[in-house]
Formats: sequence, C-alpha cells, structure tokens
Amino acid sequence: MGYKKKIFVSYDYTNDKHYKNLLLAWDANRLFDFSIHDHSADVGINSSNAGAIKSVLSRYINEATYFLVIIGPKTHKSQWVKWEIEKAVELGKRIVAVKTDRENTSPSELYGVGASWAMSFTYQSIVDAIANA
Repeated sequence: MGYKKKIFVSYDYTNDKHYKNLLLAWDANRLFDFSIHDHSADVGINSSNAGAIKSVLSRYINEATYFLVIIGPKTHKSQWVKWEIEKAVELGKRIVAVKTDRENTSPSELYGVGASWAMSFTYQSIVDAIANA
C-alpha cells in the first residue's frame, strides 16, 4: 500500500462547504489515494477566538503534504481563505487551487506562488492538479 497524501482543504465556509463535503465523500469511498482533513473555522478572522483558531489551523496546515483551496464565486472575499493561503505559502506547502467554475475570481494570494490549478471541480481535474503540484 502506498503513502497517502495528507491534504488540508481551505474553502469559503458559508458558500462552498458542499464542495468540501464532496471531497470528503470521495475520500471516504477511497476514490482518492490521499487523506483529506476538514478543519474549518466558522468565526470571524478578527474575533476574540481567532488567535487560538489560527494556532490550530497553522499546525494542521504544517502537518499536511498539500494545501488545496476550493475557489467558489465568493472565495476571493474570504479573509480566512486569504490567511490560510498566506500561511501555506509561508510553510512551503504544495498548493492546489480548484475552481468550482472557470469564471470564479481567484484570491490574489494564489498568484505567483507556484500553485497547480484545476479549472473545474471534477474528480479527474483535481487528481491531475494534485499530481502536478
């Protein structure tokens, strides 16, 4: 049995959790040869709890082999996603950007960091983007 890639998933909690749930379902059904970990935060990035959450998220991002960000229609506005991308870059993670629709605006933090891109949310495009990361 081969080594399973450990993937941290970043996404807009309010608008794109169904895409994260689909990834978790694919992972549970063993379609992927990697392990997805869900560590989402449903609090404001500037809330009183943010420091503790950032500490935990930093640890999970650091433990991951890959950092996968789901890019939905409003992801570019998410302060948490922006922070998570910046942390992944700081930690030298392999970054995979997956658009739910080709027309979605990407967070500017993804440009110039060597991200591997999937321009649609399909099993094969995501597997290919991870393989190329």
